[in-house]
Amino acid sequence: MKPQAISILLCLLTLVLPSRAADRVIYEGTSGPGVGKQIVFLTGDEEYRSEEGLPQMAKILATRHGFKCTVLFAINPADGTINPDIRNSLPGAEALDTADVIFMLNRFREWPDAIMKHFVDAYLAGKPIIALRTSTHAFSYGRNSSSAYARYSWDSTEWKGGFGRQVLGETWISHHGHHKVEATRGVVEASSKEDLILRGVGEIFGNSDVYGATPPPDAKILVRGQVLKGMNQGDVAVEGPKNNPMMPVVWTRLYKNEAGKTNKILTTTMGAATDLENEGLRRLLVNGVYWATGIEVPAKADVSLVGEYKPTMYGFGGAKKGIKPEDHALAKP
Repeated sequence: MKPQAISILLCLLTLVLPSRAADRVIYEGTSGPGVGKQIVFLTGDEEYRSEEGLPQMAKILATRHGFKCTVLFAINPADGTINPDIRNSLPGAEALDTADVIFMLNRFREWPDAIMKHFVDAYLAGKPIIALRTSTHAFSYGRNSSSAYARYSWDSTEWKGGFGRQVLGETWISHHGHHKVEATRGVVEASSKEDLILRGVGEIFGNSDVYGATPPPDAKILVRGQVLKGMNQGDVAVEGPKNNPMMPVVWTRLYKNEAGKTNKILTTTMGAATDLENEGLRRLLVNGVYWATGIEVPAKADVSLVGEYKPTMYGFGGAKKGIKPEDHALAKP
């Protein structure tokens, strides 16, 4: 066969053969401070569209900053589509073994022990964790579960409050703002205004509501959530006890885990896919990755959106149907 024919055949095979990583999407950063560092994104929640929001954050961190970003999803094994309602699915979890940062938005997951082991081993190795919204109640195991990881459950009595309370700083408490009625304006904590994670952030807004949260004394509160009277950024604040005091919505911790390693923790109870339309919140999270990896935080990180981003409004049963990880791939020139 002539060399030209061989080249054509190889191109055709590349187009036809399935990717060995068809259950995930990988964005290879090629230039920027993040080159050589890998962030593994864990999606999987039934409500806040992490399967839409986290791929956009991964695109920004890879394209604008050079990080290698691997995004994992809950996958329907029957057809390979993304289905966040499948609580025990996370193919590709072995990517956590080589992660430099874990970036998660999960809700009530019950991953099999073989999957959960990758997560727990990464946590015990002291890897930094950036946790959004319902990650405070990322895991839910039944009362009679025989899993070795049942103590990570959000309502654990053995390890009070489970992974959320013990590691991230809070578990599920309540909707403090009126869900889908009262949005959130971020108010920087005065004592933290010079924190590097807040560098260049500007105004923070999300149309998700404020959660009830009381982080432990060792947490550094960066931002509190002002409950608004409506769902728009320009709405005025609610008067009365909902904003007196305002609940923490962003905090950090340096948490010494059971293995004696210290995890850098950045937790925010914001982070719905619609919240990530806000430039300020995106910059805070990008800054958080720089902080987590020990790279100097830019004066004003580029967090401009990559491609079209029109996230679905949050809510149960609202996940887009028929979407596969490959549909989140970067558009080719």
